[in-house]
Amino acid sequence: MTAPQTRVLVTGAGTINPLGSTVKETWEALLAVESGIAELDGEWAAGLPVKIAGQVREDLSQHLSTREMKRMDRCGQFALVAAREAWRQAGAPEVDPERFAVVIGSAYGGLGSTIEQDRALAESGPRKVSPHTLTRLMVNGPAAWVSIDLGARGGARTPVSACASGAEAIVQGADMIRSGAADVVIAGGVDASVNDLVISGFAQIRALSTRPGDPRQASRPFDGGRDGFVLAEGAGVVVLESEEHARARGAAVLGAVAGGAVTSDANDIVAADPAMQRRVMQKALDSAGMQPGDIGFVHAHATSTPVGDRLEGQAIGAIFGTEVPVTSTKGHTGHLLGGAGALAAVVVLEALRTGQLPGTLNVEALDSEVDLNVVTEGTHQLPAGYAPAGLVNAFGFGGHSVALVITGA
Repeated sequence: MTAPQTRVLVTGAGTINPLGSTVKETWEALLAVESGIAELDGEWAAGLPVKIAGQVREDLSQHLSTREMKRMDRCGQFALVAAREAWRQAGAPEVDPERFAVVIGSAYGGLGSTIEQDRALAESGPRKVSPHTLTRLMVNGPAAWVSIDLGARGGARTPVSACASGAEAIVQGADMIRSGAADVVIAGGVDASVNDLVISGFAQIRALSTRPGDPRQASRPFDGGRDGFVLAEGAGVVVLESEEHARARGAAVLGAVAGGAVTSDANDIVAADPAMQRRVMQKALDSAGMQPGDIGFVHAHATSTPVGDRLEGQAIGAIFGTEVPVTSTKGHTGHLLGGAGALAAVVVLEALRTGQLPGTLNVEALDSEVDLNVVTEGTHQLPAGYAPAGLVNAFGFGGHSVALVITGA
């Protein structure tokens, strides 16, 4: 006889992204149909082939000490701000440090510090290199800083799976709880890679939007006229707890991670395999003990690339058909890379809590090859009796595919 599986509850959530520095600010901006994408006006961006991005507007010194600002890369700063918000919302639970872990994924980690310090070395010599260089550039830095800040001794893990990193971190965190390795896990994703090197690299492979005019209209998931994604930065974090631990302390519950799956395409370093996208969604449903009809809506990865959105749309249609509502909030925020899947999880939790689903921004004419119920600009009330569960997709270069099933409280 199979032992009953431990339920993984979500008791806290935090984010900092181009729309806001908290979950509340982000949600209100989504419902107000705002965009966090703007023109890059810094001198460093003057010669770039693409001059738009989604940048965090918040002054981080309002959240972090001078010492923390000096010692951490911007990536670590984002992770700590979001984790502290999530931890506060969870009520800063008392937990055995050995049963408390952190899993925060990132695509590029402290790449900004790497670039900055390499230039300092080249221009001014080794004595101008910061003594904090090595710890700022570490990809595991965000997870390490959060574990140090909150006293988590059950492990500080860092999935590095490109744009699937944040979603994979949540799968790993939930697995740690289900396996009995932890009672509480802070999980999520982060990236801070709005810099000249990353923009130039993505531009060289024609992955970024070069749409003229209003930058707020450049990110267009599923739209027939989309021409690429908009690079963005930020973090999304959730606090996961075993049901036993959360109930014992009387925690307020935001939702649950009912299931999840991680697969690899073994196909191409860049090109996605829609068969594997279908497979990871089905595996996530299987892990949750659910059927496609049990899902009330899908938050697609849908970055606004011409090929990627079409292939994902076809994969979603193959699993869920054409009726389930589908959205992507990257039209509002741009693409947070390793933070994208985790921010999507936070959005899904809010949608389940409120019964409202933010539409996909800038869809003027749905791609004729995407036969889905894509909800468009505005806020959509989920119908009475809808299945109280959402599915999150996250895909990354290297053939990384992740799907999460999240249910309401």
